Amino acid sequence: MRCRQAALLAAALLILVSGISCNRQQQRRIAVVPKGTAHVFWQSVHAGAVAGGREFHAEILWDGPPNETDYSRQLEILDSMLNRHVDGVVVAAADRTILNASLDRAAAAKIPVVVFDSGVDSTNYVSFVATNNFEAGKLGGRKLAALLNGKGTVAMIQNAPGSASTMDRERGFKEALKESPGIQLVAEQYSMSNRAKAMSAAENILTAHPQLDGIFASSEPSSVGASQAIKSRALQGKLKFVAFDSSDGLIEDLNAGVIDALVAQDPFKMGYEAVHAVAEKLDGKTPGKQIDLSAAVITKADLDKPEIKALLHPDLEKYLGK
Repeated sequence: MRCRQAALLAAALLILVSGISCNRQQQRRIAVVPKGTAHVFWQSVHAGAVAGGREFHAEILWDGPPNETDYSRQLEILDSMLNRHVDGVVVAAADRTILNASLDRAAAAKIPVVVFDSGVDSTNYVSFVATNNFEAGKLGGRKLAALLNGKGTVAMIQNAPGSASTMDRERGFKEALKESPGIQLVAEQYSMSNRAKAMSAAENILTAHPQLDGIFASSEPSSVGASQAIKSRALQGKLKFVAFDSSDGLIEDLNAGVIDALVAQDPFKMGYEAVHAVAEKLDGKTPGKQIDLSAAVITKADLDKPEIKALLHPDLEKYLGK
């Protein structure tokens, strides 16, 4: 009898251990490599990715360079993730060409890659999940044109050369201005994804064009720097300003009248959908090659709307413990 009980106990333990091992095997590891980690946009992406990881039974390995123009560091991080033999990769390319060889390597190793936010020249990826940045740029251009009643001089604070997402926004902005021949684009300068450099660029433009009527900024750092320049010259309410992306400071400036409109993405949904696409591929499904997300133009009057509050203030603590 004792022998039989011991045998049954051993069998039960074996089943338990096997179950634990099986669960471990089912817990996929998905690397998420953003352009940067400092801005609130990327924190919202991180929260969305974690939400997707929880739903689709994946451990999210989050790592990216602090600076969005540290291209070599992003490449190192991506290669390190591939060396760890992760099950899938989600990456926002800081430059459209630098990661191409690593994407080829991932394809050869049968590691599915989803590119998000900013595109690449390579075709070795499963899906591209992003705001339709060209259309978002057009939204910004049309809003600025409407604020100026179709006439005046404007400038643009760009982000950085090689950043596909912001380059698309900038192209869309210029395309929209063609619809308003009374508006002239008189200056463009890069911020290099740096708030201080964005402020300096805006200051330079305002010095060269003291009668400027409006400004468009194509990224969060560019928007913050331009807003600081406008406040330093007490031009709020005099100069029309359309910013891109959102942060607590930008929302405060919208409420205060420094910014006339924000073109806002949904970074939480972007992170979630990117992880979802990898999970679908790992499950043997075929996610769409391109998944477009819409942007929204937000004015001060919109800030109390529940859907806008949810968009601008995702619950980061719930997912990131912050």
